[in-house]
Amino acid sequence: MKVTVVGAGAVGASCAEYIAIKNFASEVVLLDIKEGYAEGKAMDLMQTASLNGFDTKITGITNDYSQTAESDICVITSGIPRKPGMTREELIGINAGIVKTVSSNLIEHSPNTIIIVVSNPMDTMAYLVHKSTSIPKNRIIGMGGALDSARFKYRLAEALEGPISDVDGMVIGGHSDTGMIPLTRLATRAGVPVSEFLSNERLSQVLEDTKVGGATLTKLLGTSAWYAPGAAVSALVQAIACDQKKVFPCSVLLEGEYGLNDISIGVPVIIGKNGVESIIDIPLNDAEKASMQESAEGVKKVNALLEL
Repeated sequence: MKVTVVGAGAVGASCAEYIAIKNFASEVVLLDIKEGYAEGKAMDLMQTASLNGFDTKITGITNDYSQTAESDICVITSGIPRKPGMTREELIGINAGIVKTVSSNLIEHSPNTIIIVVSNPMDTMAYLVHKSTSIPKNRIIGMGGALDSARFKYRLAEALEGPISDVDGMVIGGHSDTGMIPLTRLATRAGVPVSEFLSNERLSQVLEDTKVGGATLTKLLGTSAWYAPGAAVSALVQAIACDQKKVFPCSVLLEGEYGLNDISIGVPVIIGKNGVESIIDIPLNDAEKASMQESAEGVKKVNALLEL
């Protein structure tokens, strides 16, 4: 199992670290355009191998895509990070060109790879990969919902004052502050609806805190977060590599599901060795349907800015 991570910044390096520590991949290739940067990150990470007990080989490469050949899974994290006060949507002009070039180079050397898109605005970047390449739609996955759902569960556990292992919850819709839809109605604590424990007012606060989860961290850190994004990617990569058939909300191309067409947006899917094994079309109530339509309209407005 060979995994390539493009972009050796904080998110990319975090991806490589978590994948290596889980010890299911034989090799992780970390690629960056900055001379020596990926090599340095890879060497630093490899010097933790004996301490963290993993045998995964981490290789750093400067912009030589031939070294990524025959990768089973490729992760695209490259692009400029979000700065304080900047929306994900504002990143589109720069990151679209980067993602298009990177995906083309990856597929040239690994035509059967599964691509995980992390670069923002993520739903639009995933859509761009669908439109600019010829690989099947099940092999293009946008990572946003897995991260947003983790942030939702963190906020739920905080409100419940209970262990996060008791909590289950899911966020669908666009990966943006205004587009994401935390499904509070379906969230549970040990199988019991969280509404049995939390007031509507407290649940509304959880919802709002979840939606600004990324922006909150950007304000505190001065740049985008990296630990949770890296962990979310590693969970997806492991589900594919180990054919776990796990359910994650991911940005995938819809063709009628949820009443939507020609859009990549976050919905629950089963992830296994083929990438997206199937899309789960869960019944939404009227308010959730309206939120999903509104979210989709927002994503399509950003998609319209692409030069396809």
